[in-house]
Amino acid sequence: MYRTVGGILVVLTLAAPTGGGEVTAAETMTPLERLASTPKGQLKSPYQDFASVAEEGHRKYMAAGCNGCHGGGGGGGMAAPLTNPIWIYGDDDDTLFRLIALGTGKLSPGDAFGKLGYRRKGSEAVVGPMPPFGDIIKTDDDLWKIIAWIRSVYCGRRVEDRC
Repeated sequence: MYRTVGGILVVLTLAAPTGGGEVTAAETMTPLERLASTPKGQLKSPYQDFASVAEEGHRKYMAAGCNGCHGGGGGGGMAAPLTNPIWIYGDDDDTLFRLIALGTGKLSPGDAFGKLGYRRKGSEAVVGPMPPFGDIIKTDDDLWKIIAWIRSVYCGRRVEDRC
């Protein structure tokens, strides 16, 4: 009896909403699960104070291998710099999450990103399309932290103050 009550309390504690935009274990999904459960345009980062998780996001960015194309500091390489004042597909949360999880062009499975209606807003001399990271980045929270780090370097170099 006591074990059952204790188990129920643990489940209720994990499922309870938390303050401050933190993501609980019960809310965490893989990036692809989050995409499947959220209509286009409705993904919003839980980290509006992106600087608070930027350092952790940078570690996850490096661990996922993003630096191989975008550089360790986001300044570019064979892929577009993340520090550019204008991003190729836009800079809203929903677009960034889907871009990273689904990839672009021929590397996006079934051209999932393009079929959602995303089109280039700018141009860049890039070697190839963005590969999908939805299976590489383990949780949606990890992806939001990577986006938080990207925003921290991107916003630090923006001409306009939209961050």
